[in-house]
Amino acid sequence: MLKTFSKGGVHPPDNKISADKKIEILSIPKTVYIPISQHLGAPATAVVKPREKVKVGQLIAQSSGFVSANIHSSVSGTVNRIDDIIDSTGYKRRAVVIDVEGDEWLETIDKSPNLITTISMNSQEIITRISEFGIVGLGGATFPSHVKLSLPKGKTAEVLIINGVECEPYLTSDHRVMLEKSEEMLVGIKILMKALNVNRAIIGIENNKPDAINFLLSLIGSKKDYSGVEVQGLKVKYPQGGEKQLIKALINREVPSGGLPIDVGTVVHNVGTALAVYEAVQKNKPLIERVVTVTGKSLKKTANFLVRIGTPLSELLAAVGGIPENTEKVISGGPMMGKALNSLETPVTKGVSGIVLMDKSESSRLETKTCTRCSRCVSDCPMGLEPYLLMPLVEKSMWERAEEERIMDCIECGSCSYICPCKRPLLDYIRLGKATVGKIIRSRKQ
Repeated sequence: MLKTFSKGGVHPPDNKISADKKIEILSIPKTVYIPISQHLGAPATAVVKPREKVKVGQLIAQSSGFVSANIHSSVSGTVNRIDDIIDSTGYKRRAVVIDVEGDEWLETIDKSPNLITTISMNSQEIITRISEFGIVGLGGATFPSHVKLSLPKGKTAEVLIINGVECEPYLTSDHRVMLEKSEEMLVGIKILMKALNVNRAIIGIENNKPDAINFLLSLIGSKKDYSGVEVQGLKVKYPQGGEKQLIKALINREVPSGGLPIDVGTVVHNVGTALAVYEAVQKNKPLIERVVTVTGKSLKKTANFLVRIGTPLSELLAAVGGIPENTEKVISGGPMMGKALNSLETPVTKGVSGIVLMDKSESSRLETKTCTRCSRCVSDCPMGLEPYLLMPLVEKSMWERAEEERIMDCIECGSCSYICPCKRPLLDYIRLGKATVGKIIRSRKQ
């Protein structure tokens, strides 16, 4: 049920029921399924063959372009096969299937818990390391991080923004990272600042996480190593964590339609990404694992697990006591932007921040009614769009008009569908429209 409503965002219940669950290390499965496309951009190209032995951290798929990312083995063992599997999107993707044998890491990876604060690499060396070690945005978008750091000619960054908002209901993985991996994250932020040659960074955190805000403020205030890093509490409002919304809230600058954060002098990275950057640059560790929230009101146990990439989701669900009988949907991500899964053997990828289980009362769609032109979808669209108009344009295949109405500016936050009193599937149609209009735009450029 909606708590309140205000212009440019909605206020769904937080349901952060796993917020107090410390990060647990999930046991390694017998087999992992590692997709070679876990990022925006071109899929990587497999560089291993069946029956080949691999170690933890070994490169198994090479990036195939500038906007692409390397993929590394999260386990040691033998490559079983390279095959098509169904990932969290519901589509078949090429993946490297590895049978686990022990847990042998590359000798170059520093597994010690010692914090390393001295940053010896220069800007270009940092960007190269981030590229080589497959670091992508861990907030869900999975955009290759080295691309964000490689600024277009003539563009200069003034401030680094770190997204610790985690406004999606239920999810708490970023919250736990800020509490339990805080110093590593802060060093990662300093590394990103050095890569961008900026002297200021702001960590934006919603005010429903006062423990994280206060803890980070105390750390930054007590150590000179983190000079230039600020923490700012933000109003609890969804989708406060969207890049453009976060920039507006923190530095009062608006990214133009079709523009990028760098157009207003900033670059945005997630707190989990900052942690991964620290591990890559200071510990020689590729992106082979991440924190994943497993939660739901009917679960026996909720948790925040540190999970090896490629682990089947069924392993995570077994670790929390299995799926309750009344479960209607298993969602990859949060309930607002996540997608319902059709297979529990779908693997954890770099972009999977959480698994949410919902019963019928939470997940069933209500009867759709005719639009009453109440304009609530317009009032609450954080991008200033008119969702009530975009849906019929897509229904009628009016692609040119849909493009004129800025359908490509939609960030797919789901606020329109959530707020609609007529329960119209606005986002579903807008997503379909974006896919088609995007193809038209790309063909026009060729």
